[in-house]
Amino acid sequence: MRIGELATRTGVSRRLLRYYEEQGLLHPVRGSNGYREYADADVAAVRHIRVLLDAGLPTAVIAGILHCVDDGPADRLATTGCPGAVARLRREHARITTDIDRLDRSRRLLDGLLAAGPDPGTGPRST
Repeated sequence: MRIGELATRTGVSRRLLRYYEEQGLLHPVRGSNGYREYADADVAAVRHIRVLLDAGLPTAVIAGILHCVDDGPADRLATTGCPGAVARLRREHARITTDIDRLDRSRRLLDGLLAAGPDPGTGPRST
């Protein structure tokens, strides 16, 4: 299938599909006319990429584990037992948890600043 059909079947723009190719996530075959030709398996690959991106994984990590995930029960992804994939996912989980903790700390500090300041309805206005 060509890029337009893959875009239609996945709901992902052609531009984004080209980006996925640049990042090493998709590997279409080039026809003699230079057009990209995608396999039916690329529809599932794009779906997997979208889920992994939504999970907060960078494309470099996705490129290393994409071949290690497959459709699991209840419309969820599952790892297929590739060595290192689970360890990589655990490292990413820890990284995201650290980011969340840092953001939560920032929010608490801002909450304190806002609570200690004048009421926005009565204080000076900034422009």
